[in-house]
Amino acid sequence: RDHCVTGVQTCALPIFRVRFDDEPASTPRVPIGQRVKAWLREGLLMAAILGFGWVALGWIRSPSLPKIAPDFMLTDLDGKTWTLSELRGKTVVLNFWATWCGPCRAEVPGLASFAAAHPDIPMLGIAVDGDAAKLRATGQDLGITYPILLADGPTKKAYDISTLPTTVVVNAEGQVRAAHAGLMLPPHLWLLTL
Repeated sequence: RDHCVTGVQTCALPIFRVRFDDEPASTPRVPIGQRVKAWLREGLLMAAILGFGWVALGWIRSPSLPKIAPDFMLTDLDGKTWTLSELRGKTVVLNFWATWCGPCRAEVPGLASFAAAHPDIPMLGIAVDGDAAKLRATGQDLGITYPILLADGPTKKAYDISTLPTTVVVNAEGQVRAAHAGLMLPPHLWLLTL
């Protein structure tokens, strides 16, 4: 109602226009350039709102973690043992995922390109299901280029993994910088690792 002018037959709302029955059919048309600008402005506003909502939803659903990231000792598909504490001095990205998880599979190309573009930031894919053979095949199918570690019960419990995918960013001091539950988009990951 705040957008309506008294005595005028139309009411321009922020997203759409209402036409009343007694309004003449020959209303002046808005030039296409102005309409395109309005659509772009509204589209960018909607994208910003959706982007903020996406980040907020991931933050709300993220696990409750202690200030210092829980240490772990996990084995990758080649038998190499990884310990989080040995990576101190570097920002580390931990991505908890499963072979059956659609969003996990969808985020792999972005994570793989991030890992390739930032070799100084270790990316560890921590699989919560499957055996080494199944994970190796899935990793090849999805194009995973970073190490895939086999999660154990204590690690899943320590990181409070209840939603997949879950991405945890650990800073160089071993502190949890951020945790995000749900699909991680590359720009968001880039911001979290700055």
